[in-house]
Amino acid sequence: MKAEIKKLAPKFLVGFYHYLTAFLGAVIYGFPSRKMTIIGVTGTKGKSTTVILAGKILEEAGFKVGWISSATIKVGQKEWLNPYHMTMPGRFVLQKLMRQMVNQRCQYCLVEVTSEGIAQYRHKFINFKTAVFTNLRPEHIEAHGSFEKYREAKGKLFKAVKNIHIVNLDDNNAEYFLRFPVKKKIGYGFKISKFQISNTNDQKIFAKNFYETPSGANFQIQNIDFSLKLVGGFNAYNALAAICVGLSEGVLLEISKKALEKINGLPGRMEVIIEKPFKVIVDLAHTPDSYEEVFNVVKKMPHNKIISIFGSAGGGRDKWKRPVLGKIAAKYSDFIILTNEDPYDENPLKIIEEIESGFSQIPNFIPQNAGPKYEKILDRREAIRKGLEMAKEGDIVLALGKGAEQKMVIGANKIPWDDREVVKEELKDKLNSVAILK
Repeated sequence: MKAEIKKLAPKFLVGFYHYLTAFLGAVIYGFPSRKMTIIGVTGTKGKSTTVILAGKILEEAGFKVGWISSATIKVGQKEWLNPYHMTMPGRFVLQKLMRQMVNQRCQYCLVEVTSEGIAQYRHKFINFKTAVFTNLRPEHIEAHGSFEKYREAKGKLFKAVKNIHIVNLDDNNAEYFLRFPVKKKIGYGFKISKFQISNTNDQKIFAKNFYETPSGANFQIQNIDFSLKLVGGFNAYNALAAICVGLSEGVLLEISKKALEKINGLPGRMEVIIEKPFKVIVDLAHTPDSYEEVFNVVKKMPHNKIISIFGSAGGGRDKWKRPVLGKIAAKYSDFIILTNEDPYDENPLKIIEEIESGFSQIPNFIPQNAGPKYEKILDRREAIRKGLEMAKEGDIVLALGKGAEQKMVIGANKIPWDDREVVKEELKDKLNSVAILK
């Protein structure tokens, strides 16, 4: 019913409704953002990780911190998995959470800011001091109408924030986000940039001597060595953004180093559920770029076979990417199990067939006179069970697309779900041992 009303109502009326509810939420909860330092993180990828890493750095510096991300929500000492199946919760929920942070005497609140959230005015009446840009890749194109409009939606956060802008200078869209006037700009990256210092407050933070290991990433800033236990170059970028957040608030690099090197992993982000006799990894990856990043990390790990379990979201979300996901997975995987992700009101078999169409772009994936290298199992639990049953010593099983999300949407139903817990439950049956699970 709600979706039908949205379709029938004029756009200006829908926009007014979103704006009004944002205002009412702020009024009801007493404009809590005015009583904390609010930092907003936007971009296509890395938002949640950057929010959490920056929050950990501020905590290490002695501040009381809260955050709202798609992975976890934290209010003072209490932290829990995001239950909303929304990266950026609705206006009333946002204001309520910030009020709870104020009540707990939090000095900082970090918020993951999405393009859809901005389009629905969820960022309004939140007194952001700092805006952080991680990166931009094609996503939500159907919802916004074009990549340029998607970027423009992200830019509205930077237009609204007048104090500090932190921008990834290595991203192709950095110039767009640098154009917004602000008191201070901080640019970060691993490459030489054309970014010009326009006033005495502006900073460039460049990391050097970057290298990856099977268990993490290392780099150096101003002769201080950082050694992360988070794998992948993408996490090095997220850490660099978080370090810049710390620097913008006067946190020394030595404190950031101490905070980051304590972190062993994040929920649903390249999360290793079991190491032996085979490795099982759960990750939120659901875009072509994130697939490339995950598979590039995994292929460097010692392994025999890579078994990938994934689907793609329905509800009209980025249909263009489905065959691309299939192509990328076929390029790196020895066996694939296609399954449900969040089909919403779409035909789940149709989604799977669209992913499957990308397999033909990798000729060696389905060789002549050989058995099939993939299977289609709609039930995600059954698909995970099948992948674990197939796994032999030294193999890697990847469950992609859900991460630590707590629900799966099938039709109008939101079903309680957590890939990590399902994997653990199915592993108990296969290995008959709870002790080996993390």
